[in-house]
Amino acid sequence: MIPEADILVVGGGLGGVAAALAACRAGRSVVLTEETDWIGGQLTSQAVPPDEHPWVEQFGTTASYRRLREEIRRYYRHWYPLRAEASALIDLNPGAGRVSKLCHEPKVALAVLEGMLAPHRAAGRLTVLTEHRPVSAESDNDVVRSVTLEGLRDGTRRTLTARYVLDATETGELLHLAGVEHANGAEARAEFDEPHAPDEAQPLNQQGITVCFALSHHEGEDHTIDRPDDHAFWRGYRPAFWPGPLLGFDAPDPRTLEPAPRTFVPNPDLDPLGISADQSADAGDKELWGFRRILARKLHMPGAFESDITLVNWPLNDYWLKPYIGEEAEALCGARQLSLSLLYWLQTEAPRADGGTGFPGLRIRPDVTGTADGLAKAAYVRESRRIKAVTTVTEHDVAIDLVGPYGGTRHRDSVGVGGYRIDLHPSTGGDNYIDIGSVPFEIPLGALVPRRVRNLLPAGKNIGTTHITNGCYRLHPVEWNVGEVAGALAAHCVAEDVEPHQVQAEDKRFEEFARLLDRAGVQRHWPDVRGY
Repeated sequence: MIPEADILVVGGGLGGVAAALAACRAGRSVVLTEETDWIGGQLTSQAVPPDEHPWVEQFGTTASYRRLREEIRRYYRHWYPLRAEASALIDLNPGAGRVSKLCHEPKVALAVLEGMLAPHRAAGRLTVLTEHRPVSAESDNDVVRSVTLEGLRDGTRRTLTARYVLDATETGELLHLAGVEHANGAEARAEFDEPHAPDEAQPLNQQGITVCFALSHHEGEDHTIDRPDDHAFWRGYRPAFWPGPLLGFDAPDPRTLEPAPRTFVPNPDLDPLGISADQSADAGDKELWGFRRILARKLHMPGAFESDITLVNWPLNDYWLKPYIGEEAEALCGARQLSLSLLYWLQTEAPRADGGTGFPGLRIRPDVTGTADGLAKAAYVRESRRIKAVTTVTEHDVAIDLVGPYGGTRHRDSVGVGGYRIDLHPSTGGDNYIDIGSVPFEIPLGALVPRRVRNLLPAGKNIGTTHITNGCYRLHPVEWNVGEVAGALAAHCVAEDVEPHQVQAEDKRFEEFARLLDRAGVQRHWPDVRGY
């Protein structure tokens, strides 16, 4: 029996978990649903180490996100055979990856997130339904009345009601099911006068997805997989805007679009304590093995691990032939075949530094991803449907070329901060990378408030951004911040018997809500830092 709840959070990714935690901390009852059997989204089921801004160790996140990061480090210090020098590091980077100051295994993040939710589940405030997906929603008079979920194991359907419904799905699925006004794909340039928007709207022009997987390397062994069904296609595929075949170590530099060779040397002898992860100084994406490494064997006692573990989320396995939103099954199948074809190519044909070809010792790691085939449980979805919001964040708010390195829009209703380049991967409309310098930004509450619907809130990548600005508002700490605020706002509205539109529009009501966020450790403004 599923208890009736004050707040229903549909989607158990980072935003959904943060929303549930915030609402539970406020004393509200919550049902949290998730389509896979792992909560955590980008960080776990999608197997993507966190993409974060350069100041993340000092400021620029919520207190609860900082706690998540520190608990991940604590897990490694407590359970893993770290070298003394590594364990003593305040800013321990378990994988010594270059993409983030905290690269780690998905299962460690899962354990920590489950631990953060545990007391609320024990208290009866929180019910978690994994392997459930939304299939319909009923609305009238600008209110979402119910959401129907389908259990993926037995097909059972359950219709749930709640005073507030939060859409924390990866694709903004509830916006579609509940008939909430939203944008999809690229807006026309005329709508917001964004320099990088296309002349006409392109709803099917969406960033590519990636099916990630984890690898270790065992020299002298042969772990070559069976030849994937679509390998011949992917082996011969050469995008028009690519410097060579997609399955190759030459790819565009995302920032300049100039051809840039990548290197691939498994288990390098470099001491991982010397690795620095700073996206503002060096994107770090040219050396593939170390870019998203999630376990560095040399951080541990000798002999503890045969190999590093690295996460494959590279230019070589971004999939953009079909849009995920609108053609999900076909796109997912294509993306999975691309990733398997990349693995097979690495094992059999990839050029080696010693002049040979192929790395048969590469072993895909189902134990890391929690799946039978070793591919991530879910695709890494970079771009969601986005609500038509009271406030839409545009390129004019954040692009460094438009506002200057110390510029950026300051919002009277700021409910958080974030920082990342406007980073769009190649898209289903045929666009190459769009990678633009941006400034540290604020998250306006108006971007979380739909123009019409009164009791549904976005809690992830589905806030009021554009196709362009989604590129910097889509990363891990921002998704967490958005979810945390959505959960706190729903709980506040239940307690005070007000609606989100009132909290956003009325100064006195917003100030009251802002004080709650301040007490919870939600940073709402940046210190004086420069964009990159």
